[in-house]
Amino acid sequence: MIAGWADSAQRGWLLALVVVWAVLLFGSMIVGRWNEDESNRSPLWTRIASSVVLVVAAWSGVAFVREGDSARYALFIALGMTMGLIGDLFMAKLIPMENHVLGGMGAFGVGHVFYITAFLMLADSRGWAAPQIRWSALVVWLLIGLVLWYLVVFRPADERSVLHIAALPYALLLAATTGFATGLAIQATAFFPLVGAALFLLSDLLLAAGLFNGLHFKGIGDVIWATYGLAQMLIVYSLGVALSG
Repeated sequence: MIAGWADSAQRGWLLALVVVWAVLLFGSMIVGRWNEDESNRSPLWTRIASSVVLVVAAWSGVAFVREGDSARYALFIALGMTMGLIGDLFMAKLIPMENHVLGGMGAFGVGHVFYITAFLMLADSRGWAAPQIRWSALVVWLLIGLVLWYLVVFRPADERSVLHIAALPYALLLAATTGFATGLAIQATAFFPLVGAALFLLSDLLLAAGLFNGLHFKGIGDVIWATYGLAQMLIVYSLGVALSG
């Protein structure tokens, strides 16, 4: 996903950023100390900083690519990652809002609309838009999202609130992102890493189960962030695949 960059300086910059991202996110999980409830070894600042690095990488792509469908792809991916960072800030309560969960879900949701737009625009412009493949992949992932929401979030709840219900359309939106990414990857196999967007769905369902149903196990916070961060990185760095064409 780095090899698609012909300019060695740009490739080196993006490679350096992904190394910094990995050190911040995964390095802190290895060397950090457990917090009070043993949900995280990585401190909050390294998690947020890892998202900031991905935002820098995404907007670097916008600066480096100025023409063609790859430029449009880079822009929507950067907008999506930026909304992801805003969602992180809401969830970390660093942006003041009475219901930080709804704020985070709203920001992430807008981000995923940007991601879906990027996937569809690129697929349409490159001739990777076979309807049967695109819509079949979408339906399959929507069904997976529905089943996982029911099993992880809705069914285990002792008492169900509006947030349990709100989690369904949000989960389906994340599933749609994975569905369109899968449809693209089936037709252009170099985009297979984009299917890693499914990790975002897994991360969200674990987060929802923890917030709404009290799910907890040692390291749950790090698992949520590892799956979320990896999904975001794969999406941001897919621009290199788009450039290799």
